[in-house]
Amino acid sequence: MELILEDNTRFSGESFGAKKPISGEVVFSTGMVGYVESLTDPSYKGQILVLTYPLVGNYGVPDSSLFESKTIHVSGLVVSEYSEQYSHSAAKHSLGEWLKKNNIPAITGVDTRALTKKLRERGTMLGALSFNGKKGTLYDPDTENQVAKVSPTTREVYGEGSTTIVLVDCGSKENIARLLQKPDVRVVRVPWDYDFTQEEYDGVLISNGPGDPTFCKETIKHIKKAFVKKKPMLGICLGTQLMALATGAKTYKMKYGHRSHNQPCIDVTNGSRCYITSQNHSFAVKENTLPKGWGVWMKNANDQTVEGIMHATLPFRAVQFHPEAAPGPTDTEWIIDEFVETVRTYAKK
Repeated sequence: MELILEDNTRFSGESFGAKKPISGEVVFSTGMVGYVESLTDPSYKGQILVLTYPLVGNYGVPDSSLFESKTIHVSGLVVSEYSEQYSHSAAKHSLGEWLKKNNIPAITGVDTRALTKKLRERGTMLGALSFNGKKGTLYDPDTENQVAKVSPTTREVYGEGSTTIVLVDCGSKENIARLLQKPDVRVVRVPWDYDFTQEEYDGVLISNGPGDPTFCKETIKHIKKAFVKKKPMLGICLGTQLMALATGAKTYKMKYGHRSHNQPCIDVTNGSRCYITSQNHSFAVKENTLPKGWGVWMKNANDQTVEGIMHATLPFRAVQFHPEAAPGPTDTEWIIDEFVETVRTYAKK
């Protein structure tokens, strides 16, 4: 089995997942743990994930109650060393068994250090997992609306609280919905293209999701309408990009994106607080395109990219990282708690 990059660089290894050829965007994540959460994160749709931590699979796979969605979303997995033997009290089966069950190919024995260095130099590349030495036509996920593939198709309601929050699911991680479900909160979860402005709501959360945000024209249109109501809104990851586009700002494709659980982000409104965050994104907001009234809330301490935006006077905020973590760290979980409190406050006015 081989991983073949678009420039024809080849990495050989052994299969431990489904035996089928696939292609997609090759990206790397530096997280030391959390492969279950990463593989079930809809934001990885259309991507071949390279895990830089050398040993993967040693704690197996738990039951689906700990997944971030109902299924695996990565197109394929690349690791240095796969541990077939696993040990964890919550484990139900091995990583390899789980991948085969979900028809996801995976390769072990790859020099992921060399591969990651190449991706760091060239930037994210297209590639293929091949069984016959031919890469065929490579698939670029940025040529299609990936959000439409992972967003739910029906409206769902959780809880019966007096405060209503709309969760616009563009490929939301389950922990976002879990953290919103407070005792007095009613969560209305809707598809990416649903006109949520027709709902009676007190606040809106625009979720994470995969791919190029400019494909989500319907979501952007609905966010613009929601801005007029001046009700609290929080964007997470893709949600930040969509809110920025709704203001008239622009987004761009990053060289290799941010995928890890240790990205440092600085609150530039006070300049003294740094948070360690979990991230998974390929696109970012162009800072100099933000219109009057909007400003930067957070910046990445490594490359100074925009990690959060906020309105000067209205209750609109968004962060490029994942405050819901899953996996950690939980340094910024307070952002969701603060958003819920803001929604409660505005609902009483």
